[in-house]
Amino acid sequence: MRPLIGFDGGPGEPHWVALNDGVMGGCSTGAPAIADGRLEFRGALSLANNGGFASVRSVGRHFDLSGATAVVLRVLGDGRRYQLRLATDARHRGIAVSFGAGFDTIAGQWIEVRVPLDGLQASVRGSLLEGQTMDPARVREIGLLVADKREGAFALSVDWIALD
Repeated sequence: MRPLIGFDGGPGEPHWVALNDGVMGGCSTGAPAIADGRLEFRGALSLANNGGFASVRSVGRHFDLSGATAVVLRVLGDGRRYQLRLATDARHRGIAVSFGAGFDTIAGQWIEVRVPLDGLQASVRGSLLEGQTMDPARVREIGLLVADKREGAFALSVDWIALD
């Protein structure tokens, strides 16, 4: 495996920002924090006002995933289903396209999750797109999203992200 992000604050580590359903009138909360060499993504999902998602994404760094077949994450979860989301400069009708796939966590247990790049599905604002392909050399954003339609608190810790 080839390390991609170690959350150690070293040179080249991206910053992380939140994007939650509040942009559409929802009431979910979620925020990133880097603590003890890990990314901590915590908050609460709310289905009020047609909401129901919280996400974090990297900013300030581009990633070349050329030659990789999968993204591997070491995560400590809460039993919920999350999504890995990658974004390039791809657009659909002027709106950014993201490429994502879901993964399950086991409450209270560290696991390695392998997300094959050829299994990523293109979408715009949650709607699936056909015919879009991701250029792995042009990834400008790595994100995590929770949108499992279950109200309540969530917590995901990420120890590292690597390429396989």
